[in-house]
Amino acid sequence: MKFNQLVVFICLVIIFVIHQTHSVAADYVGVEQCVDCHQQQYSDWQASHHDMSMRHASEDSVLGDFDNQTLQENNQSHRFYRKSTQYWVNTKGPDGKSHDYEISYTFGYEPLQQYMVKFPDGRVQLIPLAWDSRDKSQGGQRWFNLYPDMDVHDEFFWTNNGQNWNYMCADCHSTNIDKNYDSKTNTYNTTWSEINVGCEACHGPASDHIIWAQTPNNTNPLNGFDRNLKPKVGSWEFTKGQKILQPKQLTDSDQLDTCAQCHSRRAQLNNSHDPIKGDFFDKYNLNAITPSLYYPDGQIYEEVFVMGSFKQSKMHAAGVVCSDCHNPHSTKLKAPIESICFQCHLPSEYTSAKHSQHQDGTEAAQCVTCHMPKTTYMEVDPRADHSFQIPRPDISKKIGTPNVCTSCHNEKSNLWAVNALEKQFPDSSYQNSDSFSLAFAQASAGVQTSGDKLSYIAQNHLESNIIRASALSRMDRFPSQNTMVAVMRGIKHKDPQIRLGALTGSAPYPFNDRWQIVSPLLSDTVYAVRTETASTLVSEWQNMNDDQRALLTPALNEYIEIQQFNSDRGFGLMNLGNIHNAKGNIKQAEKLYLKAIEIEPIFATSYANLADLYRQLGDDEKSLATLKKGIANQPKAALLRYSAGLNLYRQQQLTGAIDYLEQATEIEATNPQYWYVLGLAQEKVSVTKAMKSLTKAYEVGGNPQHLYALCEFKIRHRDPTTQACINQLAKIVPPQVVQQLIGK
Repeated sequence: MKFNQLVVFICLVIIFVIHQTHSVAADYVGVEQCVDCHQQQYSDWQASHHDMSMRHASEDSVLGDFDNQTLQENNQSHRFYRKSTQYWVNTKGPDGKSHDYEISYTFGYEPLQQYMVKFPDGRVQLIPLAWDSRDKSQGGQRWFNLYPDMDVHDEFFWTNNGQNWNYMCADCHSTNIDKNYDSKTNTYNTTWSEINVGCEACHGPASDHIIWAQTPNNTNPLNGFDRNLKPKVGSWEFTKGQKILQPKQLTDSDQLDTCAQCHSRRAQLNNSHDPIKGDFFDKYNLNAITPSLYYPDGQIYEEVFVMGSFKQSKMHAAGVVCSDCHNPHSTKLKAPIESICFQCHLPSEYTSAKHSQHQDGTEAAQCVTCHMPKTTYMEVDPRADHSFQIPRPDISKKIGTPNVCTSCHNEKSNLWAVNALEKQFPDSSYQNSDSFSLAFAQASAGVQTSGDKLSYIAQNHLESNIIRASALSRMDRFPSQNTMVAVMRGIKHKDPQIRLGALTGSAPYPFNDRWQIVSPLLSDTVYAVRTETASTLVSEWQNMNDDQRALLTPALNEYIEIQQFNSDRGFGLMNLGNIHNAKGNIKQAEKLYLKAIEIEPIFATSYANLADLYRQLGDDEKSLATLKKGIANQPKAALLRYSAGLNLYRQQQLTGAIDYLEQATEIEATNPQYWYVLGLAQEKVSVTKAMKSLTKAYEVGGNPQHLYALCEFKIRHRDPTTQACINQLAKIVPPQVVQQLIGK
């Protein structure tokens, strides 16, 4: 036995003895320990997106041209150059002036590569300048700016927290990350086992696996690992009369949750809980189908990184997992696109002539073209929608969502596409069928009948769980008997995301009712559920009795841990301040709000909350001064100008109040509350302007209360269009409300 082999053998024996005598967690050992036994997997992994997810800047990793190149755009010059083996960029810093920054790390490699700068306080920041690594014939081999219009007040300006690797990116781009943020010094000492996404990022620490491999006749069912990454379906079987194969048997698998840790739009709650041994929601909170991320029909809008889309799909419901289509080591498809689909979909039933009716062999005839349309992000990176939807131009016709038919045939109308599909698939059960998308669109528009439709969707077991959860989370604006029933049922559902959606949907109910509905979740088995419950109830601390406070406290302490973990962001400290404010610990709340402002000066909500605290103390002068400071540091925040307007309105300083409120509506013209309060402030100055503002409030928000206020205003000022306003109101509110108004 060679000396090196002997050393390895002795180390393994020591690890084995320690493992047998102590109950210890497995250790990370590194990719190199995997190569000898898993050469094919290692070969597939090399130069994959996982392998290249992050690297030290070097000749082997840097793709961009740093040979004294210049990018000129928006009257700003950026220069890329080298100093010996180092890579440098000269670009605009937070002071608005150009500075030299050394590139420490690369991020990704195709179709673009990004670059990062490490600062003395441990922060690693992504510069906005990326290298287009595509071939020159595709428009690549050039520098471009990902955020050309952003300035220092934007969250995603490159030195701000939105481009901070330690918080935003590290957990997914490296293996075994520990953020190690020190809130006392506002510094990072972030560590990793491997700089990129190695074997153990997915399989978990491998020391026990090595012991398993070295131990004869070891019967460990997971080969020394603590997770099962096999597919959920061992084999698919054909059933006569069916066009699609069905799973012969479904088995438990940790694969989706393992992939979802990174391939999802989610918030990280901690770095200590295991989302595989426990529940995904013990460490992360997966975003629902929200208006800011998805179209009302569930198609991708913002970058959502697959899992939220995939959970909507029939593929997910059938038991399909990532490795059914993708080689998890190379990250490429396992086979040509059509062959992937024909694993389950009978080729004889889905030929071009029979199904797509596009010319065989063309891109238009491929399954993914219609069922996985791509959206381009970061200017050059097209990403496929994994909800596998059937094209619905009939929905597009009603609510304006995109569809693949008219996206490709852009000279045609939605009506043309509807007619074409009806002709092509006369027996289709999809076209013109009910869809959650209509209810979601109406809820976003504030249509008051949305509550009943959302309630139906939330309780419909034929819908995917993520859609049901999203319906529940949209109910907070539509309290009714039906929505309450849906919420109460959602609270008891086995899916934690549905329970979280129901928790959001319970927001409008009085505290005593809400406590009865949601307090059982304070002892929920899932971390995200019980902590989110605590966060929603703590604002009522002063209204709780001792027993209620005692029940709330354990989950609230866990919620505090989440905010402390995220105390490198303004929102984490602000949330801690909110807790102390709710408990009446005013000095501690003030201290935390001030700290939030200090570490993230552009985060507007911290100023608003601190100003409101001063207002509660009766110090309007200090409140206004706080808001003015916030406006100076974040001039793009309509919230601060609105709050300043309210401050002056309360003091009957109408000229200043109207000025700030008008600024708020200019910045955020679709916020109905801003228009409503502006109208109230304008009444004593200009009846005409006030009426226009109140009208605008109802137009942009659709809230019946705003229409009621407008009609009441018209009655008070004897406007000739009063009856028309009342007639409009009568269509959307109960008769007694109209009678009450007429009585005035």
